[in-house]
Amino acid sequence: MQATITSKGQITLPKALREQLHLAPGDRVELILEENNVLRLVPRTTSVVRLKGMLPKPARPISLEEMSEAIALGDAGTEP
Repeated sequence: MQATITSKGQITLPKALREQLHLAPGDRVELILEENNVLRLVPRTTSVVRLKGMLPKPARPISLEEMSEAIALGDAGTEP
């Protein structure tokens, strides 16, 4: 992929790259200059909305009572 630097020093990231990185207007990124002038772009913001669907659904529905019990026990993912 390629991008052009404007007279103001701005770069527009190609749409395919923005989609792959789940970037939206206003998101922040970190630019890291590595060896051999390789530039690494790291997304630094993630909205809760973007996290939706990242984790698989539980095998069965879990009640609020079960969640509270697991939290109280310090459970790390075992079935109650």
